[in-house]
Amino acid sequence: MVEMVVGSDIAEIAKRIAGPAQALAGKTVMLTGARGFLGRYFAEIVVHLNEHTLDRPCRMIAVDNLITAGEAGAKVTERPNIKWVRHDVMEPMAIDEPVDYVIHAAGIASPYYYRAYPLETLGVAITGTRNMLELALKNRARFTFFSSSEIYGDPDPAHVPTPESYRGQVSCQGPRACYDESKRVGETLCYIFHEKDGVATNVIRPFNVYGPGMQETDYRVLPNFASRIKHGQPLNIYGSGNQTRTFCYVTDAMVGFLLVILRGIPGQTYNIGNPVPELSMLDLARTIEKVLGRPVPHNVIEYPDSYPADEPNRRCPDIRKARLQLEFTPEVALEEGLRRFLRWSDGAYTKES
Repeated sequence: MVEMVVGSDIAEIAKRIAGPAQALAGKTVMLTGARGFLGRYFAEIVVHLNEHTLDRPCRMIAVDNLITAGEAGAKVTERPNIKWVRHDVMEPMAIDEPVDYVIHAAGIASPYYYRAYPLETLGVAITGTRNMLELALKNRARFTFFSSSEIYGDPDPAHVPTPESYRGQVSCQGPRACYDESKRVGETLCYIFHEKDGVATNVIRPFNVYGPGMQETDYRVLPNFASRIKHGQPLNIYGSGNQTRTFCYVTDAMVGFLLVILRGIPGQTYNIGNPVPELSMLDLARTIEKVLGRPVPHNVIEYPDSYPADEPNRRCPDIRKARLQLEFTPEVALEEGLRRFLRWSDGAYTKES
């Protein structure tokens, strides 16, 4: 069985975060979305820190309803100090022990899935966020909400790279609105609980994080490309292929996330991603060819019916705030990150998966 995360990546993250991570010693963390792509990394990092770094173990309550985690996500290996709980955070949750950190990473981020589950997408980011904020308030815990770069909509070119202060251009009626607008409301809830009740909240806006552990059925661009390469099929590039993105390898992203969770200034929002290179989907296909050292055929096609319209033309983060306040610096270049991801996916994305 192919491991969903790569041990060397976990060790790399733990090494880079070793100093700030001491704040987790002897603490209890509530993690929602624990069987998702990022959730599995959080759990494995805690296991690694407990074994190699922390003076006292960190305890994690790992929560997921498994709506998009798939078969692999449902297969849980029991680990010391990790308590797995199957629960839908849209329902209130009773916890019989103190909690020091609440990491609300539950969400439906894939356009394919949030089009299939629009009400659930709204619910987890709005009702689920309020329930988790209530839990943080009761425990006087630090609270981190995983929002999205999608709250910016399709930014004005004058605001690319996009800073946290940009207010965005998002439609409240459209195929992406259930995701974009629910994340915006989730951020508003964090603001209210911080201003009114003094909860130490932080908001993270991730930008195109990728790496081992992404499901083949995620349907976002890199797992989609990797799956088609594995199966000997040409890449499908939607629209014109000139839409641009930047990509952040998961080790860099997880370091940034943990710096926010442990050191973020209460009430503040942080972009976490890699601002370079910003490249088109056609250029991404060419970069993959370079990494693999062989031609990779591709087709430029119309958007399929299953993919929501109104895709942003550009997406690139301004991360100066995270650099200055948290000393966050991405270290993994795109070609190296793609090399690691494609090497993993070559074993993970089999025809039987």
